[in-house]
Amino acid sequence: MATALNLPAGRADGPLRRLSSLLYRKPNLYLALLLIPPLLWFGAIYLGSLLTLLWQGFYTFDDFTMAVTPDLTLANFAALFQAANFDIILRTLSMAVAVSIASAVLAFPIAYYMARYTNGKTKAFFYIAVMLPMWASYIVKTYAWTLLLAKGGVAQWFVDHLGLAPLLQVILGIPGVGGSTLSTSHLGRFLVFVYIWLPFMILPIQASLERLPPSLLQASADLGARPQQTFTQVILPLSIPGIAAGSIFTFSLTLGDFIVPQLIGPPGFFIGSMVYSQQGSIGNMPMAAAFTLVPIVLIAIYLSIVKRLGAFDAL
Repeated sequence: MATALNLPAGRADGPLRRLSSLLYRKPNLYLALLLIPPLLWFGAIYLGSLLTLLWQGFYTFDDFTMAVTPDLTLANFAALFQAANFDIILRTLSMAVAVSIASAVLAFPIAYYMARYTNGKTKAFFYIAVMLPMWASYIVKTYAWTLLLAKGGVAQWFVDHLGLAPLLQVILGIPGVGGSTLSTSHLGRFLVFVYIWLPFMILPIQASLERLPPSLLQASADLGARPQQTFTQVILPLSIPGIAAGSIFTFSLTLGDFIVPQLIGPPGFFIGSMVYSQQGSIGNMPMAAAFTLVPIVLIAIYLSIVKRLGAFDAL
């Protein structure tokens, strides 16, 4: 109080003091000043560039001169429904769904153990173990898997010594199980996707299970429910938001990836590699822009589905 009385009148009622008083009285104005700069950046840089790219999907590409002209047409979007392009979309979509399901199955036991049976240093160890692969370079991990799946690699060694060759021959539809079977198959590509995106599924599930009140499990046991009933009727339904939240990452990242399909698996385009080849190798920017619309639409549909499952509440 004494310090405030000794301050000069102009300093005590300066512009900064008036501004702070105004922001204190109007918290909405304070919030707007905080959000407007990043929203302008997001709208101008991200949405602006994305809309510009999608608009180029209406341009015309001349196959003879390899030039792009601003003549508007719907031919690029209609070409998405051609047999070859539609097969690419279905192949990518099925891989994204399969990777999400497999990641959820593998992540749930790990996440459940982290949430219910670890604490202190043990929990910190599991957090580091889960996030450690994310610190390595994405491309380095992919190239490492090309060695694991190639002839003489660890994966091929397990196939040979566990007698899985006939089973893989039936599943993959490739005669023989040489070094090319895993490294140039959809199964090898699938294994790499699951490995790379698995941490993105573990952490949301672990967070949702950690918020599960222990009193619910105790109440289930007091009512005579067996452990299996408690899991299927209490734990699993309450963990669905976390599973849905993790699937957002696994689904969207698989849908747009173009490095793994190029390095591992049989020849065949995915959406990401198709965009890359159309834009980089051919220079057909309108067709690449049209393909860019496909994952946007698919992810928007997927988000509307998982929103009903409470995925956004678990993020």
